[in-house]
Amino acid sequence: MRIELVWSPGPGDVQHRWLEVPEGATLEAALQGCADFMAAHTAPLDTLRVGIWGRIRSLQTPLRERDRIEVYRPLTVDPKEARRQRYAKRGERIVSRHRPQPAKADKG
Repeated sequence: MRIELVWSPGPGDVQHRWLEVPEGATLEAALQGCADFMAAHTAPLDTLRVGIWGRIRSLQTPLRERDRIEVYRPLTVDPKEARRQRYAKRGERIVSRHRPQPAKADKG
């Protein structure tokens, strides 16, 4: 069975591997079977946040064909604070999800 493993050891660095695992393999077995991943992580597997297709799952979750295992790093900065820092550095709005206001008619 073929699965995909994705992890990010640091900002801007995303590692991607395709793995062949036996039918009925668990998430934990797949992680242990990837030498590159195990070399990059010194923390015990049970302390990592791991998910399949963006949803957090336990290490005992059985895998299915073409599953995408994602290993999540802890956040180093609050996302709202990061946005504020980017705004301060750039000096203008980054994204506007609001419709522009219509021009006000002159009341004469």
